[in-house]
Amino acid sequence: MDLTTATVLITGGAGLVGSHLAGMLHDAGATVRVADDLSKGERERVPDPVTFTKADLTDRDDVEQVITSDLDMVFHLAAYTDTNYDDDRKLFEENTEMTYNLLEAMRDADVEQFAFTSSSTVYGEAQRPTPEDYAPLEPISIYGSSKLADEGLISTYAHSYGIQSWVFRFANIVGPYQRGNVVPDFIEKLTDDPAELEILGDGRQEKSYMYVDECVSAIKYVVEHADEPLNIYNLGTKTTTSVTDIADIVSDELGVDPEYTYTGGERGWTGDVPKMRLSIEKLAALGWEPTLSSDEAVRNGTRDLIDEIVE
Repeated sequence: MDLTTATVLITGGAGLVGSHLAGMLHDAGATVRVADDLSKGERERVPDPVTFTKADLTDRDDVEQVITSDLDMVFHLAAYTDTNYDDDRKLFEENTEMTYNLLEAMRDADVEQFAFTSSSTVYGEAQRPTPEDYAPLEPISIYGSSKLADEGLISTYAHSYGIQSWVFRFANIVGPYQRGNVVPDFIEKLTDDPAELEILGDGRQEKSYMYVDECVSAIKYVVEHADEPLNIYNLGTKTTTSVTDIADIVSDELGVDPEYTYTGGERGWTGDVPKMRLSIEKLAALGWEPTLSSDEAVRNGTRDLIDEIVE
């Protein structure tokens, strides 16, 4: 699909990945619309002159207003995470409801292309590096369970109702505007107290991190080059970074030398997958590879966030 001439809707377009995707696609020539309830994103992140609509995607009336027959494609990035809700049932039900509402509205409006941002959490504690055809998928968090349920819905609509779909299983994406995860958490803690840093777990949790600019570049490339009814791709890097390494990078960028304390245990929280690295061989075979390592992605994201949080 040629996105440079397409009319697209991006849900969650006021968030980290969504706002960068909106800007990149607009600059490439696409007509871009954004729908977001602003529960986590911010209106000022949506680049001009992208059309913005505040919409609750669990409300069918709101969904019908943003899914119109002149759309070529929907990028569904809106999702609630553990940092949005303490209520697991609400998180699961509202994530799957949003996806179901969008797919039903697309079917009614004859919009036939759909991209979805899933997560490495659908794999659970899998072998590393984890390929897209790894099975069985056994998520250990409610968030991961909701993403896997979403993928089931998308598979049904792709194979039974002709909605060609692209599913992206993300590693950890870093960049400006982030809140509620390890990099901004460390920056905020060290800004308050540069002498000591509490780290959840044992600090040995080790995962792949991808910089947001490379993430949206990969999304565009895959949509334009993969053409199956259902296309599933991991997005990440070939390397990993530990939580203690992230603490070292953040401390270095802030120019501080704290003493680390650990809460203990191999997991930072219930449902945390201690070690994750996605296979990106399928992505490379299609013709796209990241240029930044996990460490470089974390350092870039740290610099972005220091500019926002500290300065």
